[in-house]
Amino acid sequence: MKRVLVAIDARQVNINVLDFACYIAKLTHSKLTGVFLDTEVQEPVSQPVYSEPGAAVIGEKQELFGESVRVFRDACTNRGANCSVFNEITILPADIIKETRFAELLIVDPDMSFKDRKEEIPSSFIREVLVKSECPVVLAPFSFYGIDEIVFAYDDGAAAAYAIKQFTYLFPEFTGKKITVLQVDETGENLFKGKDKMGELLQLHYQGTGFRLLQGKAADELFGYLLGKKNIFVVMGAFGRGMISGLVRHSTAELLIKTINLPVFIAHHK
Repeated sequence: MKRVLVAIDARQVNINVLDFACYIAKLTHSKLTGVFLDTEVQEPVSQPVYSEPGAAVIGEKQELFGESVRVFRDACTNRGANCSVFNEITILPADIIKETRFAELLIVDPDMSFKDRKEEIPSSFIREVLVKSECPVVLAPFSFYGIDEIVFAYDDGAAAAYAIKQFTYLFPEFTGKKITVLQVDETGENLFKGKDKMGELLQLHYQGTGFRLLQGKAADELFGYLLGKKNIFVVMGAFGRGMISGLVRHSTAELLIKTINLPVFIAHHK
């Protein structure tokens, strides 16, 4: 992996997100490109304006953007991460989505919003990015201290398998980490579906892989398993599009994002 994007609120840089983004960039020897988004809600113009009151606003935004870029560059330098800055500020989610076509990973703050009011996590903007992104997305944790274990949420479906493979290809640096493949049995069969085939694949990439089968409802069991855990990287399948079943369903991902302070890797199976 060589090109990682990180979405940054141009009005207020989230240092906690940069802690995680710089860790990923340094770990993978990738260039971290900061994409600065103007998250201020724009008010509609009700009548023609013949003076130039906007000039001061534009100047203020440029000054604020310049300060945010400085904070970003300083943070990357202090953390030993190679960085660059995308040229423009944009308020359109579609613009950053277009950039994901030419990136290998996008890191976002799950709380980033284009609304003038507090939204639930993940925000509507982040939901759109998760559904439409053309590269895998990582939802950054609210605080970050390291990675000791990888948890693959696996339901024997195509979306989950695709996410596991994408993560494995992008992060060969994690080959020595503890690996747990987690599945929830909602049928009472007490059978880990797809264990042999997935085990064969993972043993080619990782030094040790464990399998954990939980009983009950997927969302409840996954939440309970991860609650209170630290230094874990969670890997899940597609977000939305009706592709999520078992563990990797829309509501499960939302529950995790809202309540678990862990990075979550989400990839689409096209």
